[in-house]
Order: sequence, then C-alpha cells, then structure tokens
Amino acid sequence: MPDSSVYRQRRARLLEQMRRGIAVIPTAEEVARNGDTHYAYRHDSSFYYLTGFAEPEAVLVLIAGDEPQSILFCREKNLEREIWDGYRCGPEAAQERYGFDATYAIEQLDEKLAELLGNQPTLFFPLGADAAWDRRLLELRGKVQAKIRSGIRAPDEIRDVRAQLHEMRLVKDAHELDIMRRAAAVSAQAHRRAMRHTRPDLYEYEIEAELLHEFCRHGARHQAYPAIVAGGANACVLHYVENNGQLGDGDLLLIDAGCEVEGYAADITRTFPVNGKFNGPQKDVYEIVLAAQAAAIAAVRSGNAWDEPHNAALRVLVQGFIDLKLCRGSVDGVLESESYRKFYMHRTGHWLGMDVHDVGDYKVDDRWRKLQPGMVLTVEPGCYIRPADDVPLALWNIGIRIEDDVVVTEQGNEVLTVAAPKSVTDIEEAMRHD
Repeated sequence: MPDSSVYRQRRARLLEQMRRGIAVIPTAEEVARNGDTHYAYRHDSSFYYLTGFAEPEAVLVLIAGDEPQSILFCREKNLEREIWDGYRCGPEAAQERYGFDATYAIEQLDEKLAELLGNQPTLFFPLGADAAWDRRLLELRGKVQAKIRSGIRAPDEIRDVRAQLHEMRLVKDAHELDIMRRAAAVSAQAHRRAMRHTRPDLYEYEIEAELLHEFCRHGARHQAYPAIVAGGANACVLHYVENNGQLGDGDLLLIDAGCEVEGYAADITRTFPVNGKFNGPQKDVYEIVLAAQAAAIAAVRSGNAWDEPHNAALRVLVQGFIDLKLCRGSVDGVLESESYRKFYMHRTGHWLGMDVHDVGDYKVDDRWRKLQPGMVLTVEPGCYIRPADDVPLALWNIGIRIEDDVVVTEQGNEVLTVAAPKSVTDIEEAMRHD
C-alpha cells in the first residue's frame, strides 16, 4: 500500500474545488452471483482513488469549508466474521493507516449524516449512479429540512461530484503511472506467452488460459475486462468473448486482453497467425493497420486535439483500403462518404486508467479536448473484413486490431506496452517453436 499522503493530497484537492459543502462518495456494493456466492469484489474506482481503501461497505464523507474534514465510514472490526470472510481493517486502524480526520462504523452512517448535512450549502454526490443511494440521501436531506424551525437548514443545491473527480482522474500522477507501467509490463508478457503457445487445432480458451496464467503468476489476480480471444472469422466480431472456437491453420488470432494491477488497467490487442507465419493477404492488411497505428501514435502529443490521432490513423487506413480495392475513389472522397466504415467502424482509442474505458470528457465546450502530459489513452486502429461479393476472396474473414497504451509526456509520448511484439518479424520470431 502506498503512503497515505497520496490519498490525502487527492482529498485535499477535491475539498478545495468544492469550496463549501459536503460530499458523500460510497464504494461499490457486493454483488451476488448465485446462492451464497458473490462475484469477486471490486471497489468503486473514484472512492478508491480518494481513499486507497479496498473493503466493501464503506463511504467517504468530505466536508469543505473553513475547517475541512475527511471522514470514513467502514465495517467494524469483527474477529468472528474474519474467521469466515477474512481481514477487516475496522474504523480505528483505518483512521491511522489511511489518514482520515475521523472514522465511524458503517452502521452509524445515517445518524451521523443527518447531523453533518445540517447547514451545508451544497451536497456533492454521484447523482444518478445508484437509484437506492439517490433515495437514501434525499430522504436524509428531507429529515434535515424538517429541522428548519430549529435554525438548521438542509443543502439547497445537489451537485454531481463526478464532474470534479473525473477531471482529477484524467491526468495521472507519478504514482498512478508507475502502477500502469507494471500492469502494462505484465500484460505484454502475457501476450508474448500467448503467441508462444498458439498452434493450430487448439481452442481459444486454451490460449486464454495462458493469458490468465501469466497474469496470476505476477500477482495480477484479475483481468481489467473479459479477454477477447478470437480466431478466424470471430476476429470480425468486435466484442467477441465466447472464446470457445477451434483455431484453424492459416487463420489469424486476435487477442484483446489486459490485467489489472492495484486498481489500474492495461489494454493490449495483438493479432498474429495461428501457424506462426503471415500469408500474403494477411501481411498486406496487417502492415496497413500497423502503419495507421504508427501515424496515430505520432499524433499523441501535448497540445494536439483528442481526435488528431484518430484522423491520422484513418487517412492511412483509407488509403490502404483503396489499395486493396475494398474502397473506391480518392481518400477524401471515401472519408466524406464514410464507405470505409464497412471495414473500420470504431474510433482509434479511449482514455485508460482505473477503468479500462476511463473517465473524462472527450470534448470541452463542444471542441475536442487538447491532450496534456499525464493523460493516458489507447491507440487501436483495426480492419475487419467480412465475406461479401465485392470483397476479394483472399481477404475474407481477416480481422486485425493493434492496440497499445500511450502516455502523453512533455516531450511527446511514452508507449507503455512496447514489450508486446508487434512487427511482422517480431511476431513470427516470438512464435517460433524450436
């Protein structure tokens, strides 16, 4: 666990932005899978960003003003429950370990909130994220309103705290980038392992098992998202997750997978030949996508607009589609008609961080946001060619995506996932079975 000062500083920044008022930020609920079994617990990202506290049944309360306060509500220490469910920090240890001004048992939340809400001008809350929490806080606010004849006022304004939080999370600090480098390194090793173990006639889930093995071997117990392991025609399904097909000799295998380390995601896609050798048409398409990605990465620079990497990739892809006779006309004509969307229908990236599709607006005042140092994004152009009468037979069922995680720096950018083989030569070398 990092020094608690990391989280204290983040809370102080949010308190300063709030100026006056009270914020209530709950962590995620536990979710039942079936019977007495729950899904593996995952904290709420914004709650964890401010606290570093990973247990369920916890709420952060921040009070901004002349005497700012940071308060945690969490589960009581309970040695008997720990026999069944594992360690609990408890309020007393949490206050010391995580640097809160005060801590209370979660059972005291409603009682204490009814006091703390009094005479606060604004209630900050993830409004609309959870209907039950919306009702709960509105009911508590109503109880405070009932005390108006005693000189106690309820908050007049309710604001969505995510506006400030998402802006904070969009630019990563040195601590976050260090974790993301580790997640990227483990994920890159997993992709290399998958290449090394891939052979014709195996099943997609067997290759998925190799990814999970490498993640867990390095302490990354959870995937950042369900892995896509898509052989042959399955690679033309963008969010394919069945992972149960058999790999054919001569097919390509598209893997989109990344692990989570200390709450931060990696997100890598690599596409490679099942038999270890690209054939001519596969190589032709692959080199186009690779060149498009290189153009996009070159456009990831501080001061450039968010859409510049996408536009750079798109022009390279469209010229390639014309060369392959998938599209007809000039580059500008194809871009205007959007006929390329038959083969490339998604954008070239997204924010990356605690969530694999991380928070943060892409436009500000209806204009694409300018990139700045500390932002992390994926760069992932692709090409997906389904069978059709006007498509050359040799290109049918070729699905290719190449994705890397990129940090905007003062000098340009840093590719976090560079260790995952990407060139034709490097992929074929990584797949050699000596």
